[in-house]
Amino acid sequence: MKAGSDNFRQSAIQGVMKRIKAKCIEVIVYETMLEDGTFFGSRVECDIVRLKTNADVILTNLHTPELSDVVEKVFTRDLFGSNQTLKIGQYC
Repeated sequence: MKAGSDNFRQSAIQGVMKRIKAKCIEVIVYETMLEDGTFFGSRVECDIVRLKTNADVILTNLHTPELSDVVEKVFTRDLFGSNQTLKIGQYC
């Protein structure tokens, strides 16, 4: 979700999640602010270490330093974030 936002119900990522799930791909949502175990029918993970271990691909709106150790798993459109060497589709 967007950092610092609590507007989960109107999140644009729901459409992306729907398309991914339509291909029978499991979606894990990383969100520390959600106490419920699911969001939009997907499992919520609150522990970044478990997310990085369990995810094959991490789709993120913005690249953050917490993902630097798994950059090979990250797909983002954030070309001007903290890691300018990360390119769109690097994992694919």
